[in-house]
Amino acid sequence: MGFEAQVWRLVRQEEPLGEIEIDDGNFPWLEGRFVPTAAFEEVRPWFDETLSLVEAEEYERFDEAYDKIAESLSLVAPDSPVAEFLLHIRDGRAWFRWSDEPFDEDAAEDGAVGRL
Repeated sequence: MGFEAQVWRLVRQEEPLGEIEIDDGNFPWLEGRFVPTAAFEEVRPWFDETLSLVEAEEYERFDEAYDKIAESLSLVAPDSPVAEFLLHIRDGRAWFRWSDEPFDEDAAEDGAVGRL
C-alpha cells in the first residue's frame, strides 16, 4: 500500500498546526509538502532547534529538545493518530517516521531501541 497523496495532520490537542501532503517516501521515512496554519508559528522554533542540533550532531541535546514536540504535539495519519513519531519540518517540507505502538522504554534504556 502506497502512502503518496495521503494527508497527515500535525495537531496540538485539537488545534490544527498543519498538514503534510505525502509525495515521496523511502522506508521508513515519508516526506511531503507541509502546509502550516497560523498556529504553527508558535512551535516552529522547536523544529528549527531540533534540526540545528541534528546538523551539529548534538544527539543528546536533540533528544531533550525533541521531547517538547513529542509531549505536546500529535501526528495524525489519515485514519488515526500514531503512537510515536519523529518529525522534521523545514522550508515547506516535512519528513517523518512513525510507530503505531509506543516505544518500549526499557529497551530504549538498554540501548536496544533509540528514538525511531
